[in-house]
Amino acid sequence: MHRRMTLSVLAVSVMLTGMSCVNRSDVGAPPPIPTAESLNGGVGDGGADDESVLVRLETSKGDIDIAVHPAWAPNGSARFLELVEIGFYDDCRFFRVLPNFMAQVGISGDPNVHAKWGENTIQDDPVVESNQRGYVTFAKSGLPNSRSTQFFINFKDNSRLDSDRFSPFGRVVSGMDVALSLTSQYGETPSQPAITQNGNAYLNSQYPNLDFIKKAYVVQE
Repeated sequence: MHRRMTLSVLAVSVMLTGMSCVNRSDVGAPPPIPTAESLNGGVGDGGADDESVLVRLETSKGDIDIAVHPAWAPNGSARFLELVEIGFYDDCRFFRVLPNFMAQVGISGDPNVHAKWGENTIQDDPVVESNQRGYVTFAKSGLPNSRSTQFFINFKDNSRLDSDRFSPFGRVVSGMDVALSLTSQYGETPSQPAITQNGNAYLNSQYPNLDFIKKAYVVQE
């Protein structure tokens, strides 16, 4: 089942694949990682009082480094780190990029892989940090506990999303210029159901210029 996701009162939609409940014991704990608080050039104050995990997205436009803060959103952080660890985001397309709003990614290019995770949802986290420029947040539907694999990078102050329970789990600390350069050629034209069913074969044939994550991994010091 596919539901249209509501991101704002302006009726800009974020889509996510079908939903089902998941036991948090099935998600697994995030791997032990170094902190990233010593990094410079980040956006916002970064919540320097809590430890963070540094994840690098090697994209077709360059590297984007994300400091993941478990204290901000424990469930979201654990799911994101788990998916990074198993290589879920490798070769994923930024299928929805809207200038002055956000860039969205997180449907596996392999339909069989996405079938396992797309409906494997997690419990909501309270909104601790606001959706400011550079902050990274899971996409969700208007229903509770509907986050699974898709996330987006805020291009500007999108704090209007806070009241809809979009809970940031991290922020871009390096490579915001790369994020802003991701192609918005296709807007939100790619069909999420078609991506879910046919993966990158569909995207490569219909939207060949989409930027993508080559590899996502935890940065070790």
